[in-house]
Amino acid sequence: MSDLSAGAGESPSGTDPADGVMRVGEIGFDAPRALLARHGLALVAVEDGMAIPGSFWGDSEAGIIGTTVYARADTPVHSLLHEACHLLVLPEERRALVHTDATDSIEEEDATCYLQIVLAEQLPGVGSSRLMEDMDRWGYTYRLGSTRAWFEQDASEAQAFLRRRGLL
Repeated sequence: MSDLSAGAGESPSGTDPADGVMRVGEIGFDAPRALLARHGLALVAVEDGMAIPGSFWGDSEAGIIGTTVYARADTPVHSLLHEACHLLVLPEERRALVHTDATDSIEEEDATCYLQIVLAEQLPGVGSSRLMEDMDRWGYTYRLGSTRAWFEQDASEAQAFLRRRGLL
């Protein structure tokens, strides 16, 4: 089980490590839109400076309403994938009911984190390694100290959950 927190914090040097995460504008909307469509989800681009509908965290974080993911060019790729994966780990009948907050289940949260790393491989120019680095930069925390350590050594429950749902 992971010990997650999502949100960026400042480093002791005063620079925010989250500034270095890959943003949707760097890869464009076409590849993520196609990836989400293969899984029955829609991606809606939100204009720069506008509030992102269904965003739990606000600011540049992706949002979800029903089977639609909302993002801006400044949305972190990991955020877009995370919110999309929240929808994917849910049974279809629950997806339509989602507005902003997809789950309060640790099991679903862990599965979401694992799946976002797996799906990052399907986005040109992203990949799992970069996504895990960005998750660490953003402030995701795991008891083994890094996203990669959790993914490689401590995610058997998330893998089992995803296998039961036919997502791995």
